[in-house]
Amino acid sequence: MIPIPLDLQEKFEFQNYGHALEILTDAFFPEWIEIQDCLRKLRITVDDLKRAGGNESPIPKKFDDVLYPYGWREIRITGDMVVKMYPRQTAQRRGRFSNEPSDEKLITGYIDGHNIDFLKNRVAFDLEWNSKDQTFDRDLLAMRTYFECGLVDVGVIVTRAEELNDIFNEIGIMSKYGASTTWMGKLEYRLKSRRNGGCPILAVGIKKACVEGY
Repeated sequence: MIPIPLDLQEKFEFQNYGHALEILTDAFFPEWIEIQDCLRKLRITVDDLKRAGGNESPIPKKFDDVLYPYGWREIRITGDMVVKMYPRQTAQRRGRFSNEPSDEKLITGYIDGHNIDFLKNRVAFDLEWNSKDQTFDRDLLAMRTYFECGLVDVGVIVTRAEELNDIFNEIGIMSKYGASTTWMGKLEYRLKSRRNGGCPILAVGIKKACVEGY
């Protein structure tokens, strides 16, 4: 695996699936530099940890503040599928088909409701701080769908590393961050079972060093 800068290794855990890191460094180096900048600037306070989860957490906004000025945007895709049926030209000529379809069907909403937190130049980026762990299934399906549609070549998912539990226990908020929420352990087994399909994924776990005072 291509080396990751030591300062980032101290703050984050990295798991590389489908040569995602190699693709980022070789084909999308500017985007990879911007992602590194976002990770380097991440500073989490104990107050951040104690705040409510979901949309009320201040942590997702920290990623918005860095990535949006670089041009990363949340994207949702929908798509219809057109099915065209080409008949064989004659009964005697197998494998020879008409140049014009005999019938055409439109399947509306064939792809719908798949959104990704940040997208730029065929690189997808999602953050899951403290949601139900089934959210990973939605994220991986979205990245897989974008990949199969030829819209992205690689994905990055950032979540919590297991070692953050030490801090949660110390400050008495472990009940907010249960085993069935989004953390690396819940993401890894989904990636090992290839729920991402063919989409390469770099999984990134936020470690204790990102929390001020630790």
